[in-house]
Amino acid sequence: MKMRVIVTLKPGVLDPQGEAVRHALGSLGFEGVNKVRQGKLIELDLAETDPARAEEQARAMCEKLLANTVIESYALEPLEG
Repeated sequence: MKMRVIVTLKPGVLDPQGEAVRHALGSLGFEGVNKVRQGKLIELDLAETDPARAEEQARAMCEKLLANTVIESYALEPLEG
């Protein structure tokens, strides 16, 4: 089963990479971008076929490695195929 993991910074956590992207966009003529928050997109191809167990495995992976849960949040999305 395939699973998409979206990791983002929690509200209130400074995002220097997002700020650098916002500044660069302005320098390239893309005006009106007030804020940019940057995150990670991870796609997992799991051997597990049971959706509930696949989600449980992906959640455990996020808690142990894929997300720094002190400053990041994550969301899981099952993928077709």
